[in-house]
Amino acid sequence: MFPLKCLLAWFRPDTTRPLSQVWLAALWMGLLANWPLWRQLHAMPDITPVFIIALAGMVVCATGAVLSLLAWPRLVTVALVLLLLGSGALAYFIGSYGIVFDPTMVTNLVQTDVHETRDLLNWRLLLSVALLGALPALWLLRRPRAPAQAAAKRLGGNLAGFALGIAGMVLLALLQFSTLSSTTRTHKQLRYMVTPLNAVYSLSAAAVRSQRVPAGPPAVIGADARLLPRAEGTKPPLLLLVVGETARAMNFSLNGYPRPTNPELQKLQVLSLRDVTSCGTATAASLPCMFSPLGRTEFLKLEAAQENLLDVLQRAGLAVLWLDNQSGCKGLCDRVPHAFTKDLPDGALPLPPGLCTGRECFDEALLHGLDQRIAALDPERLKRGLVLVMHPMGSHGPAYYKRSPPDLKPFQPECKTNALQHCQREQVINSYDNTIATTDRLLARSIAWLQAQQAHFDTGMLYVSDHGESLGEKGLYLHGMPYAMAPREQTHVPMILWMPEGGTLAASLKPGCLTGLRDKPASHDHLFHTTMGWVGARADAYRPQWDLLAACRR
Repeated sequence: MFPLKCLLAWFRPDTTRPLSQVWLAALWMGLLANWPLWRQLHAMPDITPVFIIALAGMVVCATGAVLSLLAWPRLVTVALVLLLLGSGALAYFIGSYGIVFDPTMVTNLVQTDVHETRDLLNWRLLLSVALLGALPALWLLRRPRAPAQAAAKRLGGNLAGFALGIAGMVLLALLQFSTLSSTTRTHKQLRYMVTPLNAVYSLSAAAVRSQRVPAGPPAVIGADARLLPRAEGTKPPLLLLVVGETARAMNFSLNGYPRPTNPELQKLQVLSLRDVTSCGTATAASLPCMFSPLGRTEFLKLEAAQENLLDVLQRAGLAVLWLDNQSGCKGLCDRVPHAFTKDLPDGALPLPPGLCTGRECFDEALLHGLDQRIAALDPERLKRGLVLVMHPMGSHGPAYYKRSPPDLKPFQPECKTNALQHCQREQVINSYDNTIATTDRLLARSIAWLQAQQAHFDTGMLYVSDHGESLGEKGLYLHGMPYAMAPREQTHVPMILWMPEGGTLAASLKPGCLTGLRDKPASHDHLFHTTMGWVGARADAYRPQWDLLAACRR
């Protein structure tokens, strides 16, 4: 009778016991919350139903094994409720946008502000959280408390549950080893789709990574920063550095895109580089990397905070100003003057009507009150030159329709929801292309402002986006894929240069040389050094071979 009673206990578990609860939760989350994974596997022509069933068993066993270690009365309920609610949210985002949840995505999540979070909310997300998370969590909270049990006995049961899960996972993996190894090697993103293990791993990895960063100020770079002497009578440089958001190069008509997304820039003498690669696939990864002198390969090896381009330029004696219409500068502007458009309507610089709605402003607000802001900077530094950085909202999704003003929506009909997968793809592209047209106008008006400063400065502009965007290609939306497996849509970014023909910099370059840069490979690695060379700043961190303009100087 004893074996029969044990067998019946598996089918009718005591749901007051923490160990039973974690295995029921593992079954629920492993099978239901992973529906995006099962859907993707089902769409692969070389994947059999037998393998999908075996993988589902592996996921349940692995989840049950991990959760068995948490099966303690005072811990299990809180842990399972959080995991269930998180699994419901992850299932929606992975299933809707094709994203993966890795440590980089955790960093993005931590640095997302309330406005970006609001853009992601909709009733489909709430429904997913309610059905996959809140419903089983409510059932769990209504369970009576299990009878007291000796700690040693409970520990033994938890370890047995862990061992059982590992054994089941290994057995199933061995039965499908050849298919499993080839599938995970070819489709690496699948490992970050296993919910909630992806969250457990990524949160742990991000926490460990954050603890490695020593406390204290960032390490100094460019301690010998200085300005090259200017010829008598020449004007100080004014470089406008526009760090775009979520713009992909392939949607710029300057780069051959058939739709007229750059009608205003097409009329100006700008140089668009067509083969530029980003440091990362998300703002939190790209911004610190592109402002570093190290280049992507060495930057990824950093284990301590380090100063950036803005610190070096300021140390050289230049005036530096960061203006932000985004979620922040990711720490880059902490030691230089900076301001945010959302803080502009304070009475001192009232914004024109329609430029802001609520606490969000269109990117053109970055140009408002520029003269007053520059006049407030250190006059001695301004005599040496100014680097002005603008960080616009650009093409930030998924609510692309919010990024373009009502009078600048040339491509219709557009997708007017953040649930992109429920719009026709043409509508998604229309709403995205409207954001590119909005960026086009921002850059053209920025150039007009720069032209008005030529009486006092030798002006110029460099625009580059932080990363690209997926618009439904291969079922992917938005950005943030692990770099090694990211599609080109997320890493191929636009870079645009403008300098007046009569300026000092233009006169110092070989005639026609810049045109040769148009199709030459470039990357975010060049930003630090090109900026330093542009404004005539030097330091031991400067590498002339990474200065895009160095080869063109006379």
